[in-house]
Amino acid sequence: MTDVHTREQRSRNMAAIRSANTKPEMRVRSALHVLGFRFRLHRKDLPGRPDIVLPKYRTAIFVHGCFWHCHQCKYGSVVPATRAEFWAAKRAGNVVRDRANAAALRRLGWRVIVLWECEVSTAEAAQAKVGRLRIAASHV
Repeated sequence: MTDVHTREQRSRNMAAIRSANTKPEMRVRSALHVLGFRFRLHRKDLPGRPDIVLPKYRTAIFVHGCFWHCHQCKYGSVVPATRAEFWAAKRAGNVVRDRANAAALRRLGWRVIVLWECEVSTAEAAQAKVGRLRIAASHV
């Protein structure tokens, strides 16, 4: 099947996809802030450059997009109609890299939490999900 967009349109669409400060990430950050957590963003000195870092609790939080990181939900199981082999390899590489980064963080003594885009689709869902996390029993 051919793409419904021209090469230029597809290029613009793909260029607009962000890796930082996404809506799901912003929802999680807001929920953490409401609960009184203080955090750092995108620390380059840590493996995988976690989206959110809680240094006091040695916790790294990744907010993954379901499609890009192959989540087992309806959004993550979408198979692109064009260049399927390319996208399968790209997404599989993301999963391998995610596992390696999480393992490296754990070896350094960090706790790793992965939140999925579909789990924090609304502000209410993000607050509920973050509220259930056991980041520090004495904090909340």
